Amino acid sequence: MKTIRIGGRTVGEGQPCFIIAEAGVNHNGQLETARALVDAAVWARADAIKFQTFKAERLVTASAPKAAYQKAATGAKETQYEMLKRLELSEKDHRLLLRHCRKQGILFLSSPFDEESADFLESLGVPAFKIGSGELTNTPFLEHVARKKLPIVLSTGMANLAEVGQAVQAIRRAGNKELALLHCVSNYPADPARVNLRAMQTLAKSFKTPVGYSDHTQGIEVAIGAAALGACIVEKHLTLDRNLPGPDHRASIEPKELAAMIYAIRTVQSALGDGRKRPLDSEKNVADVARKSLVAARDIPCGRVVQEADVATRRPGTGLTPSALNRLVGKKATVNIPKGQLLGLAMFSRKTNPV
Repeated sequence: MKTIRIGGRTVGEGQPCFIIAEAGVNHNGQLETARALVDAAVWARADAIKFQTFKAERLVTASAPKAAYQKAATGAKETQYEMLKRLELSEKDHRLLLRHCRKQGILFLSSPFDEESADFLESLGVPAFKIGSGELTNTPFLEHVARKKLPIVLSTGMANLAEVGQAVQAIRRAGNKELALLHCVSNYPADPARVNLRAMQTLAKSFKTPVGYSDHTQGIEVAIGAAALGACIVEKHLTLDRNLPGPDHRASIEPKELAAMIYAIRTVQSALGDGRKRPLDSEKNVADVARKSLVAARDIPCGRVVQEADVATRRPGTGLTPSALNRLVGKKATVNIPKGQLLGLAMFSRKTNPV
């Protein structure tokens, strides 16, 4: 399928890029901060804002270590479980956030990390599921979510093409055809030189789904580049302040940057066009001024057989195009033509005279 439907929006080929502000856990477990992230995403004109839905005890073991980037951002003393426990949002928080999103006119999305969390999100009436890269090889979970028959946006970080294929097959086997794939590099932050945006095209060709890009680079340039390459969806981490404590703030952008990114993506996508090479009506005036025409290089008396030296090219471009030079050489002038006059076929005999 080249398009899917998310909350009444058609997403995919030929449609405006669907931009997701990834709040993730950048609320630091605080509802009011989560509300402020919603407001920032609305202000920046994102299409959706996405959180994460999990219970730490269903996600990690009590002794699971942190990733290197998490240690760098939050220290190594606590376990991953302890960190995630601080970052949970309650079911009540989810309901209040959903209500706030609806009031503000932005789509509420969240990534579930276990079956119970997916069931809860379904009960809230979410328009789609966003599945993070870490769950791509979790086939039972993918099948569970797919059976709900809601659209799925699946990130593919850390995966090779065969693993992506297995995930796609699992979702489709469960009867769900509403699938989009996001290319992703699961480093925080990711090195732009290692992002390999052209992998989006490989995903599109291999699986015939809408494709996009989940960005973990610093700055907004790579996300804009993804849109220029045809990303149907762009996801970018949003924070209120990169200096806040927490695992993902450093690899996120602030509201003004998000607004600039969205503006640039909209501008770039509007510039892509349909691929047909043709002049625009708006270019006509410039063409008249900038192109050249055939003109008399010297006075040409009536009856003269025109030689190439009699003709020059000059602006404006409102006369006979220079490509018609061979059509004039050898013809007889039927009127007196002063030097500098724009030439036209009506000034010459129809038949070529022998030289």
